[in-house]
Amino acid sequence: MRCFGMRKVGGYQRWLWAGASLLLALWPLFGHAQEEDDLAELTAEPPQVRSIMERAVKLELSVEDSNGMWQAAKLYCEASLYGSTEAQYRLGMLYAFGRGVPENRAFAAALFSLAAHQGHAKARDMLETVQLRTSELPACVTDPSALPERPTAAFPTLDSARYGNIDKRLAALPESKRWVIGLVSTLAGWYAIDPKLVLSIINTESNFNVGARSNKAAQGLMQLIPATADRFNVRNAYDATQNIKGGLAYIRWLLSYYRGDVVLAVAAYNAGEGSVDRHKGVPPFKETKLYVQKVLALYEHTTHPFDEQLTKASPLVVRHN
Repeated sequence: MRCFGMRKVGGYQRWLWAGASLLLALWPLFGHAQEEDDLAELTAEPPQVRSIMERAVKLELSVEDSNGMWQAAKLYCEASLYGSTEAQYRLGMLYAFGRGVPENRAFAAALFSLAAHQGHAKARDMLETVQLRTSELPACVTDPSALPERPTAAFPTLDSARYGNIDKRLAALPESKRWVIGLVSTLAGWYAIDPKLVLSIINTESNFNVGARSNKAAQGLMQLIPATADRFNVRNAYDATQNIKGGLAYIRWLLSYYRGDVVLAVAAYNAGEGSVDRHKGVPPFKETKLYVQKVLALYEHTTHPFDEQLTKASPLVVRHN
């Protein structure tokens, strides 16, 4: 697993850290009230820049086609040329998630860095997630005659010739839930986690329900309990992006702790690593045993690459070795 050196920064944002980046069709869930909140954040911009930004935000929060999103990106490029850090941040979000422009983590990181160095707090937070340092800016931010690139595809596609159990489940998802696939695919790539493992866990945990809540106070897509949310700096577990990021951070840690053993990592995701260590394997709880069976039936792999530098190995793994 390749890890990029990053200094850690605290904090994470509310819905998409401003609502304007519309992660893979999230914007229909929030509507006009979100637009008003985002426009209210532009009051500090000079009049000329504010006019450009208002048009961009309205486009981003109202259109659902790639051309409309590209027009928003074009306006953010224009505002960035005038020095707007908010435009740089929002354009970075579009590049980070491939909305209106091709997904480009290098461009996103450079834009976040540019805005962060001018004091943009949300851009500083995003540098932690992107986990990359680069100065490679899109041409439209430095050249007034340049335009942002056009996206090649709006959503990831499934290879029907290679359907596994999780692929069959994803293919059957209703359209209203399919945006989760793209969001997970992007974020999981940043954490070097197989998105199919994450999607198998989400399917088992919440059935792709953003607002899911268990009788044990587990919340959101990946059913984070408050202690886990706090552990991985998730402020709002019902924010899809924050929830998935927190779940990914926990899975990455568990895979390191159990040295790539998916069975133990999944069991610990459900019951906690302390319980797995005490019971020297999958705890003898009906709920956990059934949970592991469900996830593994979807994912169909028992090992996964891991970062051995992230944490020391579990005593359970050390004894087995």
